[in-house]
Amino acid sequence: MKKNPHGRLPLELTVGEVAERSGVAVSTLHFYETKGLIESRRNRGNQRRYPRAVLRRVAVIKVAQRTGIPLSEIGEALSVLPHDRPLTAKDWERLSATWKHQLDQRIASLTALRDQLTGCIGCGCLSMHDCPLRNPSDELGEKGAGPLLLENERHEDTH
Repeated sequence: MKKNPHGRLPLELTVGEVAERSGVAVSTLHFYETKGLIESRRNRGNQRRYPRAVLRRVAVIKVAQRTGIPLSEIGEALSVLPHDRPLTAKDWERLSATWKHQLDQRIASLTALRDQLTGCIGCGCLSMHDCPLRNPSDELGEKGAGPLLLENERHEDTH
């Protein structure tokens, strides 16, 4: 990264510089931009220029993704924060508190699922009436007859 003639770091970075500094592919940066997670401006040559603050923003996005937070939720959380300054410790505290709560809920849900799975190993029944994994509380029975599980799986596979 070249410093300006006065020896200071540049205020704006090229997409290549952001990719190199953040460890994120250029195509990923473009994707983040289309999703509104980061912003750039175009210079006279129509090249993207990013504020230096984008580096911290990309780091936060990557950390949130590693914890399993969907990009839509990351975007929602970041949408209230300005793009022209680095995220502060206070910003991170608010974001991480929300995400910590979501992670705690997900961990509790996965722990319950794990415990139910252990109880089902070896039974082989996968009861249509009372299997806590496939049909908790006989929810399918309440929906009536038909291939509901197959329809749901087919729908999930297309999304």
